[in-house]
Amino acid sequence: MTNQSRRWVKSSYSGGDNGNCVELAVGEAALPVRDSKCADEGPVVEFGREAFAVFLGSVAKGR
Repeated sequence: MTNQSRRWVKSSYSGGDNGNCVELAVGEAALPVRDSKCADEGPVVEFGREAFAVFLGSVAKGR
């Protein structure tokens, strides 16, 4: 699937002024993540759902 055909969602931490931040594509087996400042030509990193859940849990705990 190409970056343009994915449904990307911007992080809620991007701020209310449409600031640039991290986006992830929803509705896929893996979770593709990209930097919204270079969305079309920048790299995409894909995480497995379990690995992403562990990452979010660690961030929430301040690790």
